[in-house]
Amino acid sequence: MLLSDMYGKQIISSSGRRIGLVEDIILDFEAGTIGSLLLIKLDELAKGENTATRLAKNTVKYDRVKNVSETIIVSDK
Repeated sequence: MLLSDMYGKQIISSSGRRIGLVEDIILDFEAGTIGSLLLIKLDELAKGENTATRLAKNTVKYDRVKNVSETIIVSDK
């Protein structure tokens, strides 16, 4: 799967809760991996106030990802 194929995919927890859509992706260039999936575009996030709080609320760490197909399944917190 290409990285670009992940944009717009629905993220669902393993318990079935809909979390949101992938709007942006943060890469870890040093490790050569995906770091996080964002539920909001990074440029929109940077425009507002409380950036750190909004980033925390709209981030899904990629290490939670269990499966990627038509949807992205992540472990519950």
